[in-house]
Amino acid sequence: MVKRNVNFNPGPAALPLEVLKTVQEELLDYQGTGMSILESSHRAKEFEAINDQANALMHELLGLGDNYHVLFLGGGASTQFALIPLNFIPDGGTAAYVDTGEFAAKALKECQILAKAYVAFSSKEEKYRRVPKMSEIRYPQDAAYLHLCSNNTIEGTQFREFPDTGKVPLVVDMTSDIVSRKLDFTRFSLIYAGAQKNLGPAGVTVVIIRDDFMATVKKGLPSMFSYKIHADNKSLYNTPPVFAIYIMKLVLEWIKGKGGLAGMEKINRDKQDLLYGAIDAAPDFYKGTADKDSRSMMNVTMRLPSEELEAKFIAEARKEGLLGLKGHRSVGGIRFSIYNAVSLDDIRKTVDFMEKFRKAA
Repeated sequence: MVKRNVNFNPGPAALPLEVLKTVQEELLDYQGTGMSILESSHRAKEFEAINDQANALMHELLGLGDNYHVLFLGGGASTQFALIPLNFIPDGGTAAYVDTGEFAAKALKECQILAKAYVAFSSKEEKYRRVPKMSEIRYPQDAAYLHLCSNNTIEGTQFREFPDTGKVPLVVDMTSDIVSRKLDFTRFSLIYAGAQKNLGPAGVTVVIIRDDFMATVKKGLPSMFSYKIHADNKSLYNTPPVFAIYIMKLVLEWIKGKGGLAGMEKINRDKQDLLYGAIDAAPDFYKGTADKDSRSMMNVTMRLPSEELEAKFIAEARKEGLLGLKGHRSVGGIRFSIYNAVSLDDIRKTVDFMEKFRKAA
């Protein structure tokens, strides 16, 4: 096998090696069909089985009952920024948004094109260094929903708890931390996530909607824009991203084999502790950019004393097989995206490099 580097890219991101090997083995002949799943009809019984299995695994791993619909759609999480207000804000109604980062702000902006949006909290003036305390989130009690982003990929912040919204539906973008930790997912009326960080490759987006919220979908929408149409057709109203759903099903099986979300959370917390520990041990050299009580378990962000040192860090890390460390162009610095498929050994190797680099600088 060719050398495998440590992939810290923020998305598309690392995939489990075991999954990639299975894809390789089945690529030309999927389970004796004589053709690749890439060539499969989405109406074929082989793909319908994959679709059903992926749906069942999402229910099982997240602890969801039959009152939740799991949809596999195209368009990415960014399309959901518009589809959610289009489906759920009644004429003349308002939705509330928590603004904690670039993607949360984009969701807010898309809503404002279609309807009124109330800003329930914003940390923009603080350069998105933190997520709010629950007492800081304020919104109208007649809001169609409250929207937040559970993990802010660019800024390296994450919600550790979620507001009790009562009768107001809670809608959460979990693109960068879904299936990384145990949560009570039944608290959420709608969850959505692009697959390309923890679930699989780019191309499929998971949208999970509770029955009572689905019942409020507006009538008269174009068919492709209606969540109810997609739910009624088991995500097969049009041709879905077949290959991406197949790989996602394999990733979900891999997570189940690791002990489910409890097992993944244990590994992810060990990774987080090791990496943040290395940063905090050298505060004059490595400086975390997120407030400590808001730090992300998935995206670890830091700065070095100068941009020149950051560029050298990235270049030297690449020579050691540590790839994808450049921070987002809007904020700079260094970012380690340590999604599920990044191993604890990968983090140990990274921490060793960080110590050597600091001593040599």
